Amino acid sequence: MEDNEILSRIDPRFAPARVGDREVVWHDATRAPFALEGLPFRAGPDAPLWRLPGTAAAPYVTAEGAEWLMHHTAGACVRFRTDSPFVAVRAQLADSADMNHMPRAGSAGFDLYRGRGPEGRHAGTAQPNRDEADFVRMLCVRNDGDAGMESWQLDLPLYGGAAFVQVGLAPGAAVRPPARRRLGRVCFYGSSITQGGCASRPGNAYTTMVCRALDAEQVNLGFSGSARGEPAMAELIATLDGLSAFVMDYDYNAPTPEHLAATHEPFFRTVRAAHPDLPILVLSAPSVWPDSPPSTAERRRIVRATVRRARAAGDRRVAFLDGARLFGRANRDDCTVDRVHPNDLGFRRMADAVLAALRRLGVRA
Repeated sequence: MEDNEILSRIDPRFAPARVGDREVVWHDATRAPFALEGLPFRAGPDAPLWRLPGTAAAPYVTAEGAEWLMHHTAGACVRFRTDSPFVAVRAQLADSADMNHMPRAGSAGFDLYRGRGPEGRHAGTAQPNRDEADFVRMLCVRNDGDAGMESWQLDLPLYGGAAFVQVGLAPGAAVRPPARRRLGRVCFYGSSITQGGCASRPGNAYTTMVCRALDAEQVNLGFSGSARGEPAMAELIATLDGLSAFVMDYDYNAPTPEHLAATHEPFFRTVRAAHPDLPILVLSAPSVWPDSPPSTAERRRIVRATVRRARAAGDRRVAFLDGARLFGRANRDDCTVDRVHPNDLGFRRMADAVLAALRRLGVRA
């Protein structure tokens, strides 16, 4: 019996259906041969699609709103290979995540990329309507006449959650596991910018661009306004295996310079103790205006000091990247939607700068 027939008999959500004029067979995107990535703390195949373990964010993040943010699927993706002439998506959205400064395609939408890693090209975006919960969209119809196997990556919403995600393929289409990643995991810890605000679609978050270029799994631990350098979060990151790099970027969310000074170096040391050879890139807050507000320069000194002391002690696998340089020199004020959160131009410039810094640390596909 074919897998599709089994699924259809077990759960009507997976029964064959039509999207437009095409008959579609739905597959559970969280089970083999599909590979669900970016949720390393998920307890098992039937567990919710959450970025943190357990039923609550505490003690990993203590700021208000974090318990909501852990349900968002920033950085998560589904990878697979198929010879289907089209790819569709069906999901039950747990949160439409409407915001006044971010396109719904980015906050609650899905992105599809065709091809592996740096060879991948954007193939379609599925944007839900306001308050739409049961979500069905055709993402891509192959028009090149090629019926052969192709690699695909479906990026999940940056600021939305999903009760389930399904991939729709043609009846009889073959599905295979994805090719193995060229690198392991790259973990990012930080603010709303790390989470992806305000990219126009999931594939344009800087973290996703970096991992696509490296052909690496992304672990996105960006929590809007809610990443305060909690010791428990450092201890959680320290438990991750298969890491190829760690990017530490929570300057923006530290409520005061004094808080940043008290937490920043201990956070770094906790991760470093568990991963003595891991390349670690430490960022100060991404900034269009290098010294505004006035505390920016002081915060930059605090962040840089963590790296200087580590390097003075012989650590050559850590580097500092000044957030004031992330948006380049020309037309810096074109890089954000509100003088803080990057647009797609800002994220592209951030990705290029972070990728170059990681490569100087020896992180290469």
